[in-house]
Formats: sequence, C-alpha cells, structure tokens
Amino acid sequence: MRSSSPIEGEENRNRVSRQGRPAYNELKEDKLMLDMLTPITTEPVRPTEIDNPAADYERVRRIIAFISERWREQPSLDDIAGHVGLSTTHVHHLFRRWCGLTPKAFLQAITLDNAKALLADAASVLDTAYEVGLSGPGRLHDLFVTHEAMTPGHFKSGGAGLAMRFGFHPSPFGEAILVATEHGLAGLGFVDDGDRAAALADMQRRWPKAAYVEDAAATAPLARRIFDAQTWAAEQPLRVVLIGTDFEVRVWQTLLRIPLGKATSYSDIACRMGRPSASRAVGAAVGKNPISFVVPCHRVLGRSGALTGYHWGLTRKQAILGWEAGKLAG
Repeated sequence: MRSSSPIEGEENRNRVSRQGRPAYNELKEDKLMLDMLTPITTEPVRPTEIDNPAADYERVRRIIAFISERWREQPSLDDIAGHVGLSTTHVHHLFRRWCGLTPKAFLQAITLDNAKALLADAASVLDTAYEVGLSGPGRLHDLFVTHEAMTPGHFKSGGAGLAMRFGFHPSPFGEAILVATEHGLAGLGFVDDGDRAAALADMQRRWPKAAYVEDAAATAPLARRIFDAQTWAAEQPLRVVLIGTDFEVRVWQTLLRIPLGKATSYSDIACRMGRPSASRAVGAAVGKNPISFVVPCHRVLGRSGALTGYHWGLTRKQAILGWEAGKLAG
C-alpha cells in the first residue's frame, strides 16, 4: 500500500484551524470536506431580499462556513437561507447566478467523496496533461495560460528594477488584488475583511525591492480575462510571469498542467518532477505560489482528499473548487 508523503502525514497529525483550534479529522469523522473548513462566526444576518451580485461570494462563504459547523445536524435549505437572511428561492438563484449549480449540486461538489473522485487518477493527471499539452481537448473549459520565468537574479534581488502595477478588482471569490509587470501577470491574491493594505503587503514581501504603482486601469483587463469564463480561449492565452527560485518555478509550471475538474497531490507532483522524496519541499513551493486561481494550487489536495492548506483560506479553496465544478457542468 502506498504510504503518505511527509507533508501529508504532518498535516494529518497537526492540522489546526487558523484560529488555533483543532479542525475536524476527516479520517475519524464523516467523509465530508465541509468539516475541514475554517470555523467562521455563524450569527445570522439581518434578512434582506435584495439581489446584490457584488455580495454573492460573501453569502456563499457564510453558507459554506455555516454548513461546515452544522453538517451533523443536517441543516435544511430553510435553515441555510435563514442564516444568510434570504428566502430559499433567493438562495437557489444565488448559487445559480454565482456558479451555475443548485445549492444541492454545489454541496455535493465539495464533499470529501467528490475530492477523492478528483484524485482517482491523480497519478496519471500530470502525465496525461504533458501528453495532450495545455490546449488539449480536456481543457476546453479552462483558462489558457502562457508563461515565462524571470531570471533567478530578479528573484534573488527581491525584484529590484521591476515595475509592479497593481489594482483591486471584484472577483467571484471576493475582492482580488492583481500585480503585473510588463511581461504579464505576476501576482493575484485576495482581500480579507476589507484590508487592502494587508493584501498589498502580502505581495510586496515577495518582491520587496520592486517599485509598486497603483494602476487599476492597467490591471482591469487582466481581471476581466481571468474571472470571466466567457473570455477563456486558446487563441488568446493569458500571459503570466513566474518569479521565484528555480525549484518553485518548476513546481508552479507543473501546477499549470492540472486541468479544470482534476486534482493531484504533493507526492504526485514530486514524482512527476523526478524528486519523489521532495513532497515537503513541493508543499512549501505550492504554499508560496503568488498567482492564486490562475496557477491552480487549489487543485492540490492531500492524498486522502483533504483540503490541506491554502494561503488564502480553506473556505475560499472550497468555494473555488465548487465554482469550477459549476463551470464544468455548464
């Protein structure tokens, strides 16, 4: 029987929530990924029947968090709707509008069993991707990307001499920050609790000596290309630039090979890179990925199907996986 990688074993022994409390152990509890989510306050919000697309992700986030804490109680759709202050009809329309799925279909898409299904052929996913290339028939619903790596000197110098333009834009997963150089997209992160300064600082610490200029007009076209699936086309790939160590860049390039609707594990990536004992180093590199969503580190799961870590929060990782399931279903 294949043993788990060092990083996966460590995750299973020491998994804790961001608040420092023990998270559920999916091997001892029911087979649901929902119980892996970071606990979030479940105080009901004031009822409102106003549709506000800009608030869709916040409502979805609250619903995922609510279910992650109450799943043993089998909350009804009425319970879920009441928690976010909407009618059951509005919750149905919310999910249809946000990801194209019914609430039930979305919840089915983010169970541990479904994650295991994504991993069923994990060992061959990367090999198949290399065989068919990034424009193969299995990527018809995916965002097409062309990439280049900056010289190691740019990373070692902390980005000295690079001009970084950044802007804040709405996305299906909350407000996003995009950072771009003249060579293409270099960073994509998310704003939590309205703290734009923290989101910017998270990018700046990666390349502390680069020159940062706020220029939302320059990054807006990139945001539209990334988050509007109608613009995803092989003949117009999104240009990204990878700035990291040689090993990190190799890991990120491998992540770009994971197609929509598939997943792989740290150990499979390590094996594909010819470094089967480097699962822990792969995990560290995945965690340092600066281009969320586009370089799909959210498609890397633990061997058991557990979410494991995600720099921008497990709830958001869960939401992205469910949103992608809707794109495939559409």
